[in-house]
Amino acid sequence: MQWLPQTRAQRIRALFLGVIFIFVAGWFVLKPLTLWIFYQPQAGDVVFQSLPGGYDLVEAIEGITRSPFSHCGAVEKIDGKWMVIEAIGEVRRTPLLLWIARGRGSRITVCRLKEPYRHHIPTMTLAMDHLLGQPYDFRYKFGDDEIYCSELVFRGYQIATQGEALGTLRTLGSMNWKPYTQVIQKYEQCGPDNLPLDRSMITPRDLAEAPQLEQVFSCRF
Repeated sequence: MQWLPQTRAQRIRALFLGVIFIFVAGWFVLKPLTLWIFYQPQAGDVVFQSLPGGYDLVEAIEGITRSPFSHCGAVEKIDGKWMVIEAIGEVRRTPLLLWIARGRGSRITVCRLKEPYRHHIPTMTLAMDHLLGQPYDFRYKFGDDEIYCSELVFRGYQIATQGEALGTLRTLGSMNWKPYTQVIQKYEQCGPDNLPLDRSMITPRDLAEAPQLEQVFSCRF
């Protein structure tokens, strides 16, 4: 069998590489499962993560907001399975375990509505469900048919409460936008003199800091 290592040194090297491969692969599989054990999901939980790096939009979101959070969604239980409703590509549902595994380093932070606000969860969830299939909003504008991740949760809560804001809206111009001028121009398809600096938006960071929410779990290692 010519494919087997022929010398003792080659066999040791192959064994060492095999152990490393198993360890790394096991880490990516077992870490989300470990988080699953310690995090006990509830419907309506708002989950935050850092998306994989290397994408200009991900780096811009984190840099402009000065936050590790570049994505978020809300937890639902569908047919006995825990899912995350999110806006990524379009508004969709993703199994919670896969959602955790997809994030950078499988790191997540979970915020939960405080007790006085939890009665809004069923209506909030229903409002988000009505947006399934809506396309992702790369321009981060309110009031159109396209939805971005934190807007999805914000809009669901706003509908459930008949107008109450979940988190503070901020204008692009009030954030750290200057280092990311070219990225903004790319997605806005505009020149440097036409940046939408007065556009209000809800960022994952500001959503996480909403006074109605409390952090109940975080794994940032």
